[in-house]
Amino acid sequence: MKKFLAFFIFATVALSSAAQKVLPLYKDSIPNSIGTIAPENAPAMTLYKPEHPNGTAVIIFPGGAYGGLAIDEEGFKVAEAFITKGVTAFVVKYRLPSDATMRDKSMGPLQDAQQAIKLVRMNAAEWGIDKNRIGIAGYSAGGHLAATLGTHSAKSYVPNKEKIDLRPDFMILVYAVISMHDELTHQGSRSNLLGPSPSPEKIAFFSNEEWVNNNTPPAYITHCNDDAVVSVNNSTAFYQAMQKGGIPAELHLYPTGNHGFTQRLPVYEWLDPMLWWMKRGGWLPNTP
Repeated sequence: MKKFLAFFIFATVALSSAAQKVLPLYKDSIPNSIGTIAPENAPAMTLYKPEHPNGTAVIIFPGGAYGGLAIDEEGFKVAEAFITKGVTAFVVKYRLPSDATMRDKSMGPLQDAQQAIKLVRMNAAEWGIDKNRIGIAGYSAGGHLAATLGTHSAKSYVPNKEKIDLRPDFMILVYAVISMHDELTHQGSRSNLLGPSPSPEKIAFFSNEEWVNNNTPPAYITHCNDDAVVSVNNSTAFYQAMQKGGIPAELHLYPTGNHGFTQRLPVYEWLDPMLWWMKRGGWLPNTP
């Protein structure tokens, strides 16, 4: 019995590992980089492939105030939840802003986000993905990165001779930092991304509520009213901008739960509303 149990555990781990694959974001040089990047620090994404893919993909950007990556709680665990529903998931380890390793540290994360969606769309057929059902999900500062990708996808900040469409088909923004303006922003995220004294031009460029346009994808937005880290007004401001721009958006506000609430709730409580929204939008073919 003990031998069987040991074999079962080993087999389960092996199957789980087989479903994951770490992929470098860049084959050659990394744009906007200075010097040599150690392999363990190179931007990459982990592919989580479900047993029965349904053609939908979600690219996940963990938070961490642009000073770290909560890649387990807001990356791998999220991916594991999505693949149980047939959704192929990618967890992006994007570069953290650094003057020591980047010519313009504010652009490094956005470049990696664009490269991630470029690779997923280029390899969609190989990975069993419908290239028109590729969405993004971002948490906290990763939500800011996702919103930046969604509102600035018309211009490529990475080499794109293939002219791959960098626009996500949908966005999921979870307790996201949206703005860099004083009255809304999370100061730690702004300082790490833009430095202690950012220019008005940089503040404006990375205040995503100002950039909603006809190319912005639909969004599912969720936050807690009592968030003591990132003001809920970030989410309401973005929702209002989406409404003003005529872009479909759904806003879910929880009265309590504080920052990082999805890490403490049972998976179904935060995942099911996302899945139903995706189904209503036509990005998820099967009932959760």
